[in-house]
Amino acid sequence: MKPAPFDYVVPSTIEEALEHLDRGAGDATILAGGQTLLPLLALRMATPSVIIDINRIAALKGITRTGDAMRVGPMTRQNEALASAELAAAQPALVRALSHVGHFQTRNRGTIGGSISLGEPAAELPAASVALGAELEVRSVGGDRRIPAEEFYIGPYATVLSPDEMVTAIHFAPWPQGTVTVFHEVARRPGDFALVGLVGAITLDQGRISRAGLAWFGMGPTPMKLYQAEAALVGQLVKDIDPRAIAELAVADTDAFDDHAATSDYRRSVGRSVFASTLTAAINQGAAK
Repeated sequence: MKPAPFDYVVPSTIEEALEHLDRGAGDATILAGGQTLLPLLALRMATPSVIIDINRIAALKGITRTGDAMRVGPMTRQNEALASAELAAAQPALVRALSHVGHFQTRNRGTIGGSISLGEPAAELPAASVALGAELEVRSVGGDRRIPAEEFYIGPYATVLSPDEMVTAIHFAPWPQGTVTVFHEVARRPGDFALVGLVGAITLDQGRISRAGLAWFGMGPTPMKLYQAEAALVGQLVKDIDPRAIAELAVADTDAFDDHAATSDYRRSVGRSVFASTLTAAINQGAAK
């Protein structure tokens, strides 16, 4: 099939892009990497009247340090972020998740902001942003605001963004010394969306967990933050932690579902095993540092 007719604009500044969004009155769509949008256009599952191509806006690209935090421009290509030694040192859990996004070829074109803004429930980057406490900077012609990632997603491919808003940066606050990455995903093939995925970080301080940020992907209609598991971990001595007991709390924070790829029972059963083994490995890694 061919896409339905649309107007195509290529702004060179954020302000120009926002003006087009505002004039689009909810019928304009942002084109970033195009890995999802272009197939949807071809299948006529998306029929915007205006496509706003933001690829030429330099202000939306790059990775910079602002104080101790890392600011990632939404138009930063995924492979560019993977190659950033500074980002890997500051946010290893984010980079670990990023290495599992799609395939090498798609990461050459796919963007950080495109994946996070789309909110695919089984994707790595939205869950990583929730787990790590990221904040999304969004703008419209009326002004800007910061939205915590854990408040950004409200349903499958649905966010709190207004039709006239766009993400202009993603901010990742620092994690302290003694932090280790928590990551595991189960998929049919490398590059497929996860059937079950876990991402985040924990901080060990003198044999005790002082901070935890964890999220599921592929386990509900949005990235699912592990509130109960985090609360049960923080303050606990490592030697007193029962990973299987915490895994039960972690699975309780899901909204697992049946689809063509797996059942909800499968997702919960595998999730328990994944959480217990991955937490154990992370604790052992932290204790060995």
